[in-house]
Formats: sequence, C-alpha cells, structure tokens
Amino acid sequence: MSEISKTPAPPYYAVIFTSLRTEGDQGYSDMASLMTELAEQQPGYLGMESARDSVGITVSYWSDID
Repeated sequence: MSEISKTPAPPYYAVIFTSLRTEGDQGYSDMASLMTELAEQQPGYLGMESARDSVGITVSYWSDID
C-alpha cells in the first residue's frame, strides 16, 4: 500500500468526512480551503487527503484524540 500523507508510525488518529455535492460549486471550494487552513493550525494536525467521484471523502490525520 502506498502512503500519501507523511504520517508517523502508529498510533495516530484519522477523522473521516464524506460529502455529496449538489450541482455547481456554491462556495464549496472556498469552504474546503478554509477548513484545510483551520485544521493545519490545530495542535496535533499531521496531514489530510481527499478524493471525489460521486461521493467525496476527506481523511485528516491527528497525533492524538484531543
């Protein structure tokens, strides 16, 4: 399995967010950018990955559960 985010050796925590988008952007890109910016400022943030087909999924990685 290949690694995308450079996470440390376990244990660490993953938070999974899924979404269904409506037609058109409707501010989604701006909000996604803000969400990433805010997450990066939080203690324990390790990285984030996203993928989108018919359903979007974002996984953020954290050093601890707090």
